[in-house]
Amino acid sequence: MNALRGRHKPLAMAAALLLCTGLAGFIPGSASASSHREAPLIAADPTVDNTDVYAFVSPDNPDTVTVVANWFGLQEPNGGPNFYPWATDANYDINIDNDGDAKPDITYRWTFENDDRRGKSTFLYNNGPVTSLDDENLLFRQNYKLEVMDDKGRDKTLIRKGRVAPSTVGPASIPDYKPLRDQAITQIPGGGQTYVGAAEDSFFLDLRVFDLLYGGNLSEVGQDTLRGYNVNTIAIQVPKSMLSLKGDPKRNPVIGVWSDTERRTMRLSPGQAKPEGPFVQVSRLGNPLVNEVISSAALKDSFNGLTPDKDRTVKPLLDRVTSPEVAKLLESIYQLKAPAAPRDDLVEIFLTGITTKAGGPIKADLNSQLNNADVDPKKFVPSEMLRLNTSIQPNDQPNRLGVIGGDLQGFPNGRRLADDVVDIELQALAGAAQTGRLVPELAAGDKVDANDKWFGKQFPYVALPHNTAVNSNTALIDVKPSGSVMDDMPAGPVIGGAAGALALVGGGFWMLRRRRRQS
Repeated sequence: MNALRGRHKPLAMAAALLLCTGLAGFIPGSASASSHREAPLIAADPTVDNTDVYAFVSPDNPDTVTVVANWFGLQEPNGGPNFYPWATDANYDINIDNDGDAKPDITYRWTFENDDRRGKSTFLYNNGPVTSLDDENLLFRQNYKLEVMDDKGRDKTLIRKGRVAPSTVGPASIPDYKPLRDQAITQIPGGGQTYVGAAEDSFFLDLRVFDLLYGGNLSEVGQDTLRGYNVNTIAIQVPKSMLSLKGDPKRNPVIGVWSDTERRTMRLSPGQAKPEGPFVQVSRLGNPLVNEVISSAALKDSFNGLTPDKDRTVKPLLDRVTSPEVAKLLESIYQLKAPAAPRDDLVEIFLTGITTKAGGPIKADLNSQLNNADVDPKKFVPSEMLRLNTSIQPNDQPNRLGVIGGDLQGFPNGRRLADDVVDIELQALAGAAQTGRLVPELAAGDKVDANDKWFGKQFPYVALPHNTAVNSNTALIDVKPSGSVMDDMPAGPVIGGAAGALALVGGGFWMLRRRRRQS
């Protein structure tokens, strides 16, 4: 990591720990979705709140990897007049660790500036229909700079003035968002492309899990809580060789991915807010739902300020991985017997990646950097991040249950937009990854098996943002009866219902074990 980043990260951890101990319990917050307002402090600063990270081999260009990172969740499309700008005093980062030391080997950083043409004459975001990013009717605009940094402190600017696709304002103001999104896709010198702008929130789930796990009797399921909401999205697609250790994705196919946001302190005065002082990490996201259902309330702010290489030093956090609260709740509410602690299977899923080299109970090699040929095992550091084996090609018939459904290209091997991570993680917490069998009582999951809008065939893959009110009777749902996960669709279930899931469960780990025996 570069020198600037090296100075800021220790400050981030210290500040977050101090804030957690000093302020936790005094600032209200609400848990919501994968990482929407998941901790008290970040709940008060949604502009820089990481919500989800996705990483997958690009289905239409399998020599590349696509990473999608979202911020500023729960955007109601009619949230004017200011709508949902990116913060201009923050660093938005996507980090790659390819050697397993839990430190970024590559960081892509986006920073933003405003181009506000409203002056003193209007409060409007636009003063007429907007049909292009250059349309004179678009009065509020943002641009970004994209830099890439390596672990040697080298910093290179890739894009100096990229254009941001605006917030969606409504059908009268933006009759067709797709041309704006297409114009906001910018080519990266040396290979790749990036998109920055609004998108429909790709995460789908029934959030009533927090009502004592779906009402205490699985009666509160089947409602997509995030239907109709948008997010701010950064997507980047680059060749595998740009991310892999020593530029060799064949010898070193596994990468670790996480996003973070760094924010400067704000000095407030009447009518003004001035950023000053050093940048401090205020939000972080790797695997979905970790800070929601693994961390206790007392740890949530600390986790957002923690860097992955320090994860193993926080014993209360590790204890909640090896003895998870959700598993205990499943036992007490539903009398479902989960595997006994310590849960070394969850350590593999969340902290080391799935590998036989870590000595865990999952006897398979899938997505740990320890499986890279040029990684020094002595320097490997267990840490929480989303890990992806880039050598596994996209599946033409993807399964929403990912690895436990027999699809090795799905979560927890990376995360595709259509992976049903709530159902997958509930099964994993209940022991499915360890036994190779679905827990029958949870086979139906939250009964939200697909997104409400279909994903695209091409980069950036995310669905176009909603432009009607969440509480509108005219809001449409684009769910289709069938389709492949990355084929202009929501990832509808490939296997039908609990019976089909049970028929295929364990296939992913069986395939992994079979591959290992053949090798």
